[in-house]
Amino acid sequence: MFKMRGKAVPGRIILTLCIASFLMGTLFSRHTWPYTTILNDINFKNHEHKMNLLTPKDCDRKSKLVQDNSGDIMGEVAKTHQAIQSLDKTIFTLEMELEAARASLPMPKLMSERMNPSNKTSLQKAFVVIGINTAFSSKKRRDSLRETWMPTGAKLNKLEKEKGIIIRFVIGHSATPRGVLDRAIDMEEEKYHDFLRLNHVEGYHELSTKTRLYFSTAVSIWDAEFYVKVDDDVHVNLGMLVTALARYRSKPRTYLGCMKSGPVLFQKGVRYHEPEYWKFGEEGNKYFRHATGQIYAISKDLAAYISINSGILHKYANEDVSLGSWLIGLDVQHIDDRSMCCGTPPDCEWKKQVGNVCAATFDWSCSGICKSVERIKFIHNSCGEGDNVVWNVEL
Repeated sequence: MFKMRGKAVPGRIILTLCIASFLMGTLFSRHTWPYTTILNDINFKNHEHKMNLLTPKDCDRKSKLVQDNSGDIMGEVAKTHQAIQSLDKTIFTLEMELEAARASLPMPKLMSERMNPSNKTSLQKAFVVIGINTAFSSKKRRDSLRETWMPTGAKLNKLEKEKGIIIRFVIGHSATPRGVLDRAIDMEEEKYHDFLRLNHVEGYHELSTKTRLYFSTAVSIWDAEFYVKVDDDVHVNLGMLVTALARYRSKPRTYLGCMKSGPVLFQKGVRYHEPEYWKFGEEGNKYFRHATGQIYAISKDLAAYISINSGILHKYANEDVSLGSWLIGLDVQHIDDRSMCCGTPPDCEWKKQVGNVCAATFDWSCSGICKSVERIKFIHNSCGEGDNVVWNVEL
């Protein structure tokens, strides 16, 4: 029994009211369901009717509008891509110029004392620094160069002051510092004053490191437009060399030499074996284009780049390949100058007779002049430009 307003209501009445409410709700739903279905059918038919009213021309017109808009969008994307590429190139150029400017600044005192033997606070201006790669055992080769194409004494100093041409033999130190080999170089330096000493242990398999240190050391001492590396068994005509370099003095990031792309030697035990041959693809592949190691030149900003990034530059088995790998990913102009790799007589002699004097001469079979100590005087007399040519070059 339930109470309502103070009166008891029987339970049967409550149950009867609940059942009646349920039946009325069911009856109402049955009456409204058809109308909902009809409304949905009407909406669907109206949509079909609107779609049927669209003509093929309307579809073509809308399709053309989509295509035109797509063309405009692709055009804008292409323009944006070109702008990004141009901006990237500008940023790269500015970075290279910044690196070159940094290299021209005075180095911290401790570093300059270690790398600059004259301990100057400012860099000496020059047109070109020519570093002649040499070894402890190559005194006879050095003497043969001093007797032919390389000035000595007062002439060497005059060449530096009047023409801005710096020439130095480049060498490190022995595995036993201040040993007999180092003392022999000290005595030679006292006599000729034509060495650039590196903080480097000499060794044939360390040529890539030596080359990297040469450029790093040279840019810390001289603010030159070009830096040249040449072996001590190569004949050079200085006038022709600096004339060739002067053609590119206004172009940044220049890499000059006789460009080649030799095979990657994967066989162990052979000369110039490349332990990392697998990085260059399948067996039988060739190296990327690079200047042959007997002589090459790079502009100031590239030398500065090597100096600044020397700690992360990878070294391959061959020094010329290493240098090429440091530059291959940069925006560098490779100049293939065949006058820098003439053959010994009769090749360089014939070229001289027709007015094409060579900048550098050597034998490909020997990676330099074969028996250079004995033959370089003959080559100098046959293919030399003359002692006065370099003094008449306008730089």
